[in-house]
This record gives sequence, C-alpha cells and structure tokens, in this order.
Amino acid sequence: MKRRAMRAATPAETEGSAGAQIQVTDLKKHFRVQPRAAGLRASFKALFTRAQETVRAVDGVTFSIEAGERVGFLGPNGAGKTTTLKMLSGLLHPTSGTVRVGGHIPQRREAALLDQIMLVMGQKQQLVWDLPPSDTFLLNRAIYQVPRPQFADTVAELTELLDLGDLVNKPTRELSLGERMKCEFVAALIHRPKVLFMDEPTIGLDVSTKVKVRDFIRDYNERYGATLMLTSHYMDDVAALCPRVIVIDKGQLSYDGSLEALIKKVRPEKRLTLTLQREVDDDALAAIGHIVERTEGQVIFRVAQDALAEAVSLALSTLDVSDFTVEAAPLEEVMSELFSNAKRRAEADEEPG
Repeated sequence: MKRRAMRAATPAETEGSAGAQIQVTDLKKHFRVQPRAAGLRASFKALFTRAQETVRAVDGVTFSIEAGERVGFLGPNGAGKTTTLKMLSGLLHPTSGTVRVGGHIPQRREAALLDQIMLVMGQKQQLVWDLPPSDTFLLNRAIYQVPRPQFADTVAELTELLDLGDLVNKPTRELSLGERMKCEFVAALIHRPKVLFMDEPTIGLDVSTKVKVRDFIRDYNERYGATLMLTSHYMDDVAALCPRVIVIDKGQLSYDGSLEALIKKVRPEKRLTLTLQREVDDDALAAIGHIVERTEGQVIFRVAQDALAEAVSLALSTLDVSDFTVEAAPLEEVMSELFSNAKRRAEADEEPG
C-alpha cells in the first residue's frame, strides 16, 4: 500500500503559531527530603528526630522557545530535565518563578492548555495492557472531544506514517516495545497538540525503529508547526531533530544556543577519517594528527581546525588514500566534556580558599 504523507495543517490549525510558545523565567523547584542511613538504629532514631535537607532540582532557569522550534533539553542524570518538563506540562507546581505555555500557566490545568500540549515519556505508557491500542485511541478521542471525521483522518495518517497496519487491533501485551512506542505516539497525537514535551521517547528501541520515530517526529513538527522540546540520552536523536539545545546541569542553565555552536565551543577540532589501501607505519600517521582510533584499513585523527587543510593535503600527497571524510567531534564526546568541565569547576569552587 502506498504511504500517504501527513496532511498539512490548515490556516485555522496554525493560527497563533507566531511568537514565543514557551516562556520560562527564574523557574525553581525545590524538594524537602529526609535522608536516613540504613539499619535498625537509624530507623528507630528516625521515629523521633528526622533530618531534612533541600534538593534544588531546578534552581533559577530562564529560557524562551518560539512556536515551531525543535529544541533539545540536555543534561546528565539528575540535572532537572524531567522535573522541568513536568512543570511545563502542569504536573508539578514551581517553588517560584513563572512559566507560560501557549499563553497559559500550566499548573492551573486549564482545558485550553491541555488541548494544546502532550507529554510523552519513553518509560511510561497510557495504553491499556489487555486492550488493543485502538481502544485507547477512542478513549482519547472522547477525552479531548475530537470530532469523529478529524479523529478518523488523524488515526489513518499516523497509522500509515508509522507502518502500524493491523497492530492497532492487537492487545497491547502482544506488541513489542517498538510497536507499543509507536502506538503511544498515535494515542498522544489524537488531538493534534501544538506543543510536544518528549522525555526519552526512543529509550529501548532498536536502531531502525529509532530512525522511523525521528522521521515521524520531524514530519509532525513540519506539517503542523508544533513546538518540540526533547530530552534524550541518545545524541543521535538530538543531532537529527534539534538545531538548538538548552543544557541544564545541577538545576541551572549552562548553555542555550545552536547545536553547531556548542560543538565548536567545546570541541573545535575536526575528525579526519582516512581509508587506506595499504598499511602505513606509525611515524607517517603521526605527522597527520592525533590518532583517535585505528582499525584495519582505516584511521581516525583529531585535527585542529586551523591545521585541517594542511593535514588533508599531507595525507593525500604522502599516503595511499582511497577515501576520506571530515566531520565535527561526536556529540557524545562534546556533552561528556561539557559536563566534566562543569563538575571540575563546581569542585574547585567548593575547595577551601
């Protein structure tokens, strides 16, 4: 069967898409926790006295996202990403600061806002385990009061785009993780939300399914002008979908800008990959640049930006090169170094002067 492209949004559907869709100012979320050591003695002591401490999950974050943008929201585990998304979707109330999504204050849970947003979490599901996904689709149609003709069109479009076929009529328990996740997307988009908050949407999926999900998310964004805020530990997701990234670490914003600029800032060097037709001695390779990885017939170098042209010229003139590529540093390395640098600065600030 020939796949249909998702229908473009009508002017009425995209009305009001211009301007900032998400506005966050000095957002904070602090939790009071009661730490306790393990063991019977500590348990008995906790009956009478309990120590308390404050966890600053989000601690003064400010940013703005325009309608239709695709933004990666990155940070190490415990940085405050999911907490922020929950405040943006109204599941948590901020300790202080202001949040507006589509002109609404999320924690008020107004129907006008709930009709515009959707939070998709890769580790949570809304599908009913013993029922087919199609029943969940019908339930969401009733909850969001989607007109039947629009519902039928949306389900048909999304089902074809994700190659679901008759899977929507099988009990959820009989579906694979990838099949369930694709059905989750259909259920989440029944009401055609204008703002998508996605927390690890491809977690646990195989490579081919991840690619299909990324293509689907991009297509939905472009067709409907939807705003996307994505958290993921899979940097390929971010690189494929998000021209802009916001980085949060220990509850505070550490970077907000283009992904390309972040890579140049943290790792300005390039990766030069040479495919060789014959083995080359180490001295000849060392003259090209710092060797990152060497396998049979292929060598990857780390080369400074200003030395790249000379390195390529030297390689082509002195080595038996059959092919070469020049790329930016891998995003995984960029993020790892960014977080490591932040940790070292924090530890230095904590040292007694």
